[in-house]
Amino acid sequence: MTRQPTPSSQDGRIAVGRFGAPHGVRGEIRIKSYTADPLAIAGYGELQDRAGVRKFRFTNARHVKDDMLVARVAGCADRSAVEALVNEELFIARAQLPAPDEDEFYLSDLIGLEARLRDGTRYGRIANVHNFGAGDILEIDTGAAETAMLPFTKVAVPNVFMEAGYIVVDPPAEIDGEPQPERKSEL
Repeated sequence: MTRQPTPSSQDGRIAVGRFGAPHGVRGEIRIKSYTADPLAIAGYGELQDRAGVRKFRFTNARHVKDDMLVARVAGCADRSAVEALVNEELFIARAQLPAPDEDEFYLSDLIGLEARLRDGTRYGRIANVHNFGAGDILEIDTGAAETAMLPFTKVAVPNVFMEAGYIVVDPPAEIDGEPQPERKSEL
């Protein structure tokens, strides 16, 4: 199981990165890549904005560290042109991604799968996958007023059965947002 592009769209498109801050004064910009191989984002060809209206193509992209690249964007010749792109998320069609290897999957493929407890009881359905910086989080629609948010770790999600269409979840005893017993203060 490897980190792959994350889902962000209901129309079959997947977020593969996000523009960061301009880099220098000659029209380069930082790009946070969501792909397992950070440079792969530069090889997908034309990328789109969230609305699917604006199109982007990278030239001379280079890897700088971890999941960060620096690249030129076709049509953006200077710093002011790339400043307008800061925080714009980058999307491609799911079909543009290579097929995952055996025992691998894209996080976007988890959306819609049923979530079951270890004993087989239905827990809910995966509504989305988020990453707020500390790891992937599954948003599970349990049918309750609020969705459950579970970390996508081996402890909380011990098994993924893509072919069968479900995952096994083991929610922690205490989930943020659930009412906790009152504590008495001793003053």
